[in-house]
Amino acid sequence: MSPIRFYKCLADETRLRCLLLIQSEQELCVCELMEALNESQPKISRHLAQLRNAGLLADRRQGQWVFYRINQTLPLWMQQVLYETLNNNQAYIFEHQQRLQQMGGRPERAKSCCEKWSSPISALTKEY
Repeated sequence: MSPIRFYKCLADETRLRCLLLIQSEQELCVCELMEALNESQPKISRHLAQLRNAGLLADRRQGQWVFYRINQTLPLWMQQVLYETLNNNQAYIFEHQQRLQQMGGRPERAKSCCEKWSSPISALTKEY
């Protein structure tokens, strides 16, 4: 992915918030992002598809749910940009994180699946 395509993905408010929320939670499904961002399913799904097609997100199916996570194969510099953006802009998604934490009926994640998907920048956090 070119730097221009990467930054264009981050330039949209909905896509940026989706990425930062997913990074902070490690993985989220469409319904969780709908609740957190107070947006419609078609809008969230469209933005997630764009991020997945660009290579920023990976997904996995678990029953009826599709969970999205940051693509672990992103180049290190892209991982660092996402890490630093989240780390230095917590207030940008604070309200959305609060909505997510208050959401009832969140889908259960299979522990064996989630344990293998650590944050793509977990190695970076050890350096800081």
